Amino acid sequence: MYLHPHLETMSRRDLEALQLERLQRTLALAAEAPFYRERLASAGIEPARIRSLADLRHIPLTSKDDLRRSYPKGMLAVAEEDVVRMHASSGTTGKPTVIFHTAHDLDAWTDLVARSLYAAGMRRRDVFQNMMTYGLFTGGLGLHYGAERVGMLVIPASSGNSKRQVQLIQDFGTTAVHITPSYALHLAQEVPQFGVADPRDLGLKFAVMGAEPYSIGTARKIEAAFGAKVFNCYGLSEMNGPAVAFECAERNGMHLWEDNYILEILDPETLEPLPPGAKGELVLTTINRTGMPILRYRTKDLTRILPEPCPCGRVHQRIERIMGRTDDMLIIGGVNVFPSQVEHVLMELPEVGSTYQIVLTKENCLDRMTVKVELRDPAFTGNLAQLHALQKRIEHELKSALLLTCRVKLVEPGDIPPSQGKAVRVVDERGGN
Repeated sequence: MYLHPHLETMSRRDLEALQLERLQRTLALAAEAPFYRERLASAGIEPARIRSLADLRHIPLTSKDDLRRSYPKGMLAVAEEDVVRMHASSGTTGKPTVIFHTAHDLDAWTDLVARSLYAAGMRRRDVFQNMMTYGLFTGGLGLHYGAERVGMLVIPASSGNSKRQVQLIQDFGTTAVHITPSYALHLAQEVPQFGVADPRDLGLKFAVMGAEPYSIGTARKIEAAFGAKVFNCYGLSEMNGPAVAFECAERNGMHLWEDNYILEILDPETLEPLPPGAKGELVLTTINRTGMPILRYRTKDLTRILPEPCPCGRVHQRIERIMGRTDDMLIIGGVNVFPSQVEHVLMELPEVGSTYQIVLTKENCLDRMTVKVELRDPAFTGNLAQLHALQKRIEHELKSALLLTCRVKLVEPGDIPPSQGKAVRVVDERGGN
C-alpha cells in the first residue's frame, strides 16, 4: 500500500519537524543564489532567524517573472559543475523559466513520482506507456524514471501518432498510460480506425492525467471510454514537474508530498493566508531541492485544502483538483470567467463530445464569447429542431454557471483540430484587448 511507509504515514508532529529541518537547510542554500541573496537581504531576513514554520510568511513571495528576470543562472544555488540536468518551460511570452537539478534532486523527484504511482495502485507487473512529450518538458522524463523505479516496463512512446500508440498497447500489453485529457478523448475516437471496436478492449487499467486542468466530467468520459481508472497528477516545472501532488487509490483529492514541499493557500488579491477548505492560490516552497531551491512560489493555480483525513492513512494534506488559474482568467464584459467553468458545464452533458473551444471577439466595441461545442456522433440525428433545442439548453446552462450570455456553436466531431499536446481552449480575436 505504501512505497515508503515511514514518510507517508508519520505523525503530523514528526512531519512538521522534518519540514522545519529541511526548510532551514533550504534557506541556507537559497542564500547562496544571487537572486535570493539580494532578495533576502533587501527584506532584512537572515535565514538563521527562521525558527518555525510560521516564520515562513516573513519571506517574500517568488513569481514567474522573478524566474525570468534571473534567467539563466540567477537562482542557481550550487556550483555549475554540480548540476546534471536542466528543464525549461517555454510559457507564452517572454523568456523561458529554467530549473537546474543536481543528482540529489533528480533522485528525490524520481522517488516522489514512484511513490505517487505506487499510491495509485501501479506495481512492477504493470506496463507503463508514456504518451507525453520528452525533452525540456518535465512530463516525459519525470514519469518515465518514476515508473522505472516502481519496476514497471516503460514504453517511451512520446506524444502523437495514434496508430503507433494503439499498436504498442496491443503488442506489449500496456496497462497504464500517461496522457493529456484532451488527447485521451481524441484517442478514444480514433481507436476504431485501427481495428479495435471498443477502446475498452485495449485492456488499460490506469490513466495518469496531467499537463492540463480538467473537470471530473472529463475524467468520467475517459473512464467510460477506456474502462480504466483516471488519476489526477499535479505538477509544475518550477517545483520539479509531475507528482507534486497525486491521487491515491481513494481518488478523492491529491496528496501533496509535504516532506518535499510546504504549501500555503493565499487570497490571490490580498496575499493573506486562508483557512483549510477555502479556495485560493497555491503557494509552494521546495524543501528537498539543492540545485535551485524556490521559496514561496506563486503557482497561480486555484485550489483548496481538503481538511478531512484520507482513508488511505497518508498524513500528507490533500488538495482539490485545480479549479483554474488566476492568469487564465478571462474578463468578458466585466465578468470574470475561467475556462474550467465552461468545461465543467459541457462535460456534464451526454450529447457533448471530446472537445470545445472558446472564441473571443469584439462587436461594436463589446466583448463577445462564442463556445464551439463538438457533439458526439449520436447527437447528429438530422433533426434541426432537436439541435436548436440542444444549443439553447447549453447556452442556458452556461449562462447559469458564468452569469454571462454567450453564444454556442454546435460542430461535428473532428471539426475542432485535435490536440496531441496541451489543448488550445481559448482563441482571443479581440485584437490586443
